[in-house]
Amino acid sequence: EDGKYKLYTLSDDQMERLYEKFVLSYYRRHHPELNPRPIQIEWNIIEAESTTDILPKMQTDIMLSNGDRTLIIDTKYHRESMNNRFETNKIHIDHLRQIYTYVMEYDKERTGLVDGMLLYAKTQEEFAPKGQMKKSTGNTLFFRTLDLNRNFEDIKKQLDGIITNLYTKN
Repeated sequence: EDGKYKLYTLSDDQMERLYEKFVLSYYRRHHPELNPRPIQIEWNIIEAESTTDILPKMQTDIMLSNGDRTLIIDTKYHRESMNNRFETNKIHIDHLRQIYTYVMEYDKERTGLVDGMLLYAKTQEEFAPKGQMKKSTGNTLFFRTLDLNRNFEDIKKQLDGIITNLYTKN
């Protein structure tokens, strides 16, 4: 467009990275006691023959720790947060497999003290992921949506609400 200013457009990959960094930076600034950080999770392998080099790396977006409790957050910024097939909204199976694998590989002793969360950025979709499922191992997988189209105080309340999962499982 003609004019004095040009608006820089970010690619979907850049927006996803920016969203991840925003959430991580928020927790680092406002909740340093939870030691917010990304980590690389090692595969829980007893014996491997010629496979460790070909296994994918498991790099978390955000890990929060409070004593013996851990929450692994995987941020998701997509145009469509849900998979809509046959008029029903479903979480993308790849997202679910990813967070499940992170949690189960990190909780090597199966203590149930490691939980996972898929944290979607709210889109224009009417349906937004919200829910949870508790595994027989005691681990809980949470599905939440962060509405970034709010003032900062509302965004802060949403992000602060997430850390209550470290203290009490809903």
